[in-house]
Amino acid sequence: MTPTSPGATPAAAPALPARQVALILFALAMGGFAIGTSEFVAMGLISEIARGVGVSEPQVGHAISAYALGVVVGAPLLAILGARQRRRTLLLWLMAFYALGNLLSALAPHYGSLLLFRFIAGLPHGAYFGIAALVAAHVSPPDRRGQAVGRVMLGLSVALLVGNPLATWMGQVFSWRYAFAAVSLIALATVAMTARVLPPGLGAPRTDALRELRDFNRAPVWLALGTGAIGFAGMFAVFAYLPPTLVHVTGTGAGFVPFALAAFGVGSIVGSLAGGWLFDRFGFRAAALLLLWSIAVLLAFPFAAQHAWTVLPAITLVGTMGALATVLQSHLMDVAGEAQTLAAASNHSAFNTANALGPWLGGMAITAGLGWTSTAYVGVATALGGLLMYLLARRASAPVAGDARPAAECGGG
Repeated sequence: MTPTSPGATPAAAPALPARQVALILFALAMGGFAIGTSEFVAMGLISEIARGVGVSEPQVGHAISAYALGVVVGAPLLAILGARQRRRTLLLWLMAFYALGNLLSALAPHYGSLLLFRFIAGLPHGAYFGIAALVAAHVSPPDRRGQAVGRVMLGLSVALLVGNPLATWMGQVFSWRYAFAAVSLIALATVAMTARVLPPGLGAPRTDALRELRDFNRAPVWLALGTGAIGFAGMFAVFAYLPPTLVHVTGTGAGFVPFALAAFGVGSIVGSLAGGWLFDRFGFRAAALLLLWSIAVLLAFPFAAQHAWTVLPAITLVGTMGALATVLQSHLMDVAGEAQTLAAASNHSAFNTANALGPWLGGMAITAGLGWTSTAYVGVATALGGLLMYLLARRASAPVAGDARPAAECGGG
């Protein structure tokens, strides 16, 4: 691998036919679709799972938390353990592991085993997305790598719009176990398609674990991760309390909630595509633009939530805040040096941190009597915190005279 200076364009991959690149991106996005469906379907099947394993619904919530913990732990751990594997090989093993974790979840005989198997299923989540993003950028033209990363993340967004509702329906009509079994089949299909369309020899082997850890432990990497962990929390603060907000503030019935979730899914798809486009044109500055956009959207949300005809467009706009994930994923390629996979995988640990931080802070505001829409103002505060982290990251990422440290490098399939 050839060292480059901070912010430089990574070395291009051997030219591949446009059709093959499109198939590779589709295969990688299919893996994201499987992951997104599995991650969110448990929320829609809480009652069915509770009855199936003989526990209360709040206890099933612990199974959801177990999956999130698996993501946070597994992303850096598996990236380090797979340090000397080619990225293609690692992708195949990670998605096969994901298929196994979901199959075990479908077969869990009791509550304790379900907790364990959901934790196991979460382990490959972050590492898969991180490596898939690097491979997508590597096989695409340098000036379109942000869009390539956005298309991989698109699988997660489509899962919110299509996969989760279908899997929830399947779990309600047949059994919650069928939902996890279906995810396992999609994951295996991803393995088969990726093995077929991604060339075996694409890219060089990854660096060793010690070198990854050395380059990972640098301010530009940690500040970029901090920008996501703090700045992204506002979206989750609003999303977590969306159903009660619709019922108690907007005055809709529970039947309106699926339409709201669909609106969020549409916004998420737009955000995934827009994030890549923005990064290709503005680089890391796109993060600041999106954080300012998030502040504007969140400030408008409490007013839009008062009426059914304005709340759906507002929810769609909240979904577009997900564009920040694509921008930060792409930016990490420019500042991670030899820690490409470890940093890319850890990006998903950062966003799961935001997923925990946002609802926790939003819940504190609601409990304090500030009302259901106070979650939006909590989100404004976290977006401002994200802007501060961005400014620090921007300063830390600036080239220093005489610094020959390798930086933007995403080669390796």
